[in-house]
Amino acid sequence: MYSIIVVPAHAADPGSQLRLAPGERLHFGRTTPYDSGRTTPRTAGGHRRHLDIPHPGVSRTAGEIGATASYWTLSNFSTASTYVVENPEGAGEHIKIAPGRVDAPVPFEFSRVVLPAGGDLLDFCVWAPRHDYVECAQASGEGEPTALAFPLDRTKRYFLVLAALCESRLRGAPHAPLPTVEQIVGRLRPVWPAVNRASVQWNIDYLAVKLRLKPGPDRADGGPRLNGKKESLVSLALRFDLVREDDLSTLAEVAR
Repeated sequence: MYSIIVVPAHAADPGSQLRLAPGERLHFGRTTPYDSGRTTPRTAGGHRRHLDIPHPGVSRTAGEIGATASYWTLSNFSTASTYVVENPEGAGEHIKIAPGRVDAPVPFEFSRVVLPAGGDLLDFCVWAPRHDYVECAQASGEGEPTALAFPLDRTKRYFLVLAALCESRLRGAPHAPLPTVEQIVGRLRPVWPAVNRASVQWNIDYLAVKLRLKPGPDRADGGPRLNGKKESLVSLALRFDLVREDDLSTLAEVAR
């Protein structure tokens, strides 16, 4: 099973995403390093894994990503450039990967890797949707904690989107039509001023991956398209109490 998903800049569809299972590695750079002299990682089927970044300011073998069960690592093969990994939801939170640093652990669930390239800054994203959380320790303090079936971080923007999707049905209208993306944008703007259609749709797509609604998530092509994505998300969230009525307090009250 995959543990991280690498999303190239301007990725147009799930088929352009790269999924890595624990133990797999992914080179990135200007060209596929067939002749670099390095041992190029391969999948179980023998295929090389490489993220091509076609820019003359990027080294042919710029770095490498490694997937683990609960985090991922970044290696910087550059001799001069520092790479930055940003947490887009962390109010400026970031880590620096110095030139030559190997297997630096990255703890963020969402990450933007920024590479200096001549006069440009290039980036790609890494998702870690398998970040797991545990229930509170047992009262006796004995035994192993229980991993949650649907690990959700209520401080993330994806949870705001999920709460907005579920709001009307949680407020006593179980058969109410789900809000449109435009309505979700309007609902969330008081607590998320920069929200727009693209960011809401991005979070809906991410929730489908995180909650394992996407069929065949370990497939290289991302599996077939999931129809009725919003309805499936809301049905799952309400059936298993992933969003409750008291969670709606995270949404700012908007004049109705």
